[in-house]
Amino acid sequence: MNWFECKVSYDKTMENGMQKKITEPYLVDALSFTEAEARIIEEMKPYISGDFTITDIKRAKFYETFFNDHGDRYYKIKIMLVSLDEKSGEEKKKAVQTLVQASDIKDAISVLEEGMKGTLSDYTIASVLETPIMDVFPFSNNLSYDEEKK
Repeated sequence: MNWFECKVSYDKTMENGMQKKITEPYLVDALSFTEAEARIIEEMKPYISGDFTITDIKRAKFYETFFNDHGDRYYKIKIMLVSLDEKSGEEKKKAVQTLVQASDIKDAISVLEEGMKGTLSDYTIASVLETPIMDVFPFSNNLSYDEEKK
């Protein structure tokens, strides 16, 4: 998947009734920056009344993503994949980032471990960080964006 982090800026009505300009990051699965912008605009329309702007789009490199319907937060978990160099016999470690949807850090580690069960790779967890990402919009049913609009 090609993930893009899109920052969306809009006026939010606070609990006291005042308007405040906020910028929130979201993640979309897209093939290009142009498609990421079109997708985030379509995804955000139902949630934001009034005008909003896309202030930034950048690639987000995740080796793997693990979703959990019960999670309300997103965690970036850095794992070290361990492999054996057949020529030298030495262990090699490769750092990769994963994105995990979970309710807390303990749940994030559990979701990651469950998701990694099917892999043959040995790994260690190097770090777990809660991200500011508000929501993630993967392609539904692996359809392209144009097919989704039909």
